[in-house]
Amino acid sequence: MRATRARDIKSNKKDLSPEQRKELLGALKARFEKNMNRHKGLEWAKVQAKLEANTEKLWSLNEMERTGGEPDVVGHDKKTGEYIFYDCSAESPKGRRSVCYDREALESRREHKPEDNAIDMAAAMGIELLTEEQYRELQNLGDFDTKTSSWVKTPSAIRKLGGALFCDRRYDTVFVYHNGAESYYAARAFRGSLRV
Repeated sequence: MRATRARDIKSNKKDLSPEQRKELLGALKARFEKNMNRHKGLEWAKVQAKLEANTEKLWSLNEMERTGGEPDVVGHDKKTGEYIFYDCSAESPKGRRSVCYDREALESRREHKPEDNAIDMAAAMGIELLTEEQYRELQNLGDFDTKTSSWVKTPSAIRKLGGALFCDRRYDTVFVYHNGAESYYAARAFRGSLRV
């Protein structure tokens, strides 16, 4: 699927056609089976049954896929029975790059505004930005963002002072950095999580 911006095809209808559903489930199944190290002990049939019963969540996964996130199962919450999906693309999703952190940051820029912001894009997609802890969990499953970086959910105390956090992997180490929340870069997007 070609990576495109989440805002390009905004629709209030959060449902997929039968063809879209089939294509997405096929892509998710192939990725699930190819990367069993991300979800040891989990079975695709149970994941698929959960997805088919949650059409709105399936729509959100399609948005993750459409914008280049390559979502995959990274865990199962035994208390709630929910499967946990993260964006697992090798680099920060292409269809979500060049965005600042949130709407406040976007509106604070007088010129050279980015097209969108990470928090609003994630909300429109029905997903949450990864936290720093979740980002580190993801990095335990492989090497991600070795050439790019990703915004992560920023604590309100930091955000109130004008900052925002982002992470990447360099020198076989995960780094957490800060930037002004209004900054944006061609090599920075955000990674999301979704519980189904």
